[in-house]
Amino acid sequence: MGRFWSLLFLMVPVLGVLCFVCAMFDIWPMSRGAFGTDQWLPDNINDHGHVIDSLFMFILYLTGVIFIVTAGALFVFMWKYDAARNSEPVKFTHGSHNLEIIWSILPAATLLFIAIYQMNAWADAKLLRPKTSDGADKPALLEVTGRQFEWRLRYAGQDGVIGTRDDVHGVNDLHIPVNEDVVIAIKSQDVLHSFFLPNLRIKQDVVPGMKQFVWFRANRTGVYDVVCAELCGWGHYKMRGRLTIESRERFDQWLAQQYQEQELTEFIPGSGEEE
Repeated sequence: MGRFWSLLFLMVPVLGVLCFVCAMFDIWPMSRGAFGTDQWLPDNINDHGHVIDSLFMFILYLTGVIFIVTAGALFVFMWKYDAARNSEPVKFTHGSHNLEIIWSILPAATLLFIAIYQMNAWADAKLLRPKTSDGADKPALLEVTGRQFEWRLRYAGQDGVIGTRDDVHGVNDLHIPVNEDVVIAIKSQDVLHSFFLPNLRIKQDVVPGMKQFVWFRANRTGVYDVVCAELCGWGHYKMRGRLTIESRERFDQWLAQQYQEQELTEFIPGSGEEE
């Protein structure tokens, strides 16, 4: 019976690796059915997204090898030392000081290597903000505010400054121009959210009391998802928006139309009062 449980345990890493392989190479038996065709990473439409993908795959392969070796070793010991088939008495030991040092140093060295390996990816995503022609940090095209359970958007108007009279407001309908460096300011009005644009490889926690910035350069037009990747309350599942990537001309037309509609519906104090 002990070896039966050993084989059952072995099925965990075998099936786990099989699921990853099938998803990566799109050979999942049901991938053409109810679960759709994209079982792995969504299409990358960010000029800099390949850096994130390469880092993801490197860490996946590294941890995958460690997982397979560890699970294999556990299976060998479970199979070899099955109590029902092993008549040799149990031997107790206080362990090996040298082994304890080795298996403490190896994980620490691995994590240190990953930290150094990903420094360029971190700098590109968090430090090297796009610049204007005069060398200054490029201003944010819009400000996104996470709020239970929606994304509130505030675009800079004609003056190019967020927080002035001509700002354009919206909810869950994000538009950006294609083939341009775009900077977005993000913040939270209430709890911790996570601003996630899967196709642009952008994911940033939105912390109350902090204003942060994300940037990217979209290289393909289309309609994509804006989601919250942090459990932010009972309505987290519906905190979802739409990302539309379009030409600069169409983007300017959309922004001008939104501004006109906003002005038509704006309430002016005293405008409805009798004189």
